Amino acid sequence: MMAAAPTARAAEDYPSRNITFVCAFPAGSGADVQVRFFAEKIGALSGKPVIVENKVGAAGNIAAQYTARSKPDGYTIFVHSGSTIAANMSLFKNPPVDVVKELRIAATTNTQAFLLTVRSDAPWKNVRELTEYLNKKGASASYATTATPGKVMGALYKEATGIQAVEVPYRTGPDTVNDMTSGAVDYGMLDPVFALGQMRQGRFRILAVSTGERMKSLPNIPTMTEEGVKMDEVIWWGAMVPTETPDAIVQKINGWFKQAVAAADTKKFLDSFGADPLVTTPEEGQKLFVKAAEDWKEYVRIAKIPQN
Repeated sequence: MMAAAPTARAAEDYPSRNITFVCAFPAGSGADVQVRFFAEKIGALSGKPVIVENKVGAAGNIAAQYTARSKPDGYTIFVHSGSTIAANMSLFKNPPVDVVKELRIAATTNTQAFLLTVRSDAPWKNVRELTEYLNKKGASASYATTATPGKVMGALYKEATGIQAVEVPYRTGPDTVNDMTSGAVDYGMLDPVFALGQMRQGRFRILAVSTGERMKSLPNIPTMTEEGVKMDEVIWWGAMVPTETPDAIVQKINGWFKQAVAAADTKKFLDSFGADPLVTTPEEGQKLFVKAAEDWKEYVRIAKIPQN
């Protein structure tokens, strides 16, 4: 009882100082925009400033390890795609963190799809037309990726159609713009925040989403499955903390995020990049996390992606 008393008091006093949100991508990226939106919302709800710290590299592994090794007191929260972090368990030979054991999901925020994207003046109006062109172009075809879900989506597309396009990995979405618009790469498997922003500016056209069903926020964009390429790659976002974080603190974090996701301006924000709200309990979120690790193990096997 005496040992538990300090933890109980810490939970009661939480938060008593600034909270840090860890972002796995650079400032100005699509992921960073999303993290900073929720940082502002949670700051208002918690009554304490939320500082965003960008820990970039290794497809999110650096940020995941940093969070897992931080003090489990609720002051370091990794806001990122839980499904992507789970996928890294299969994409890397020696991931630095066993994420489903060393991290726990405190809350979830939304689901989203990755997008098959081409330049706006490209002649291909749908996936079938693009596939026909790529089959003719053979191994000289290429495509852009910036994150793990895009890498898997690209590999699944190749596996299903037999195209030989070469993946060109970029550090961030903005790094792809010149090559995408000039035609140096033929298409991209890109995150929705970035891709939709480029579409609205007239640079890109979106041909399909990675999810098995159409996104409610993007009802006019067909799925890859509708276009003849079967896949159901759903990306979901959440807030992760070290596993040993006290339940009372996790519940507080969960409550803040539930309020944030329910807000009218959050729906507008999520709609702007093709995301649908996702609210769960910490227990439900952790089950999603474990399932994602298993699902992506199969995705990586099917797509024959070599481990890094």
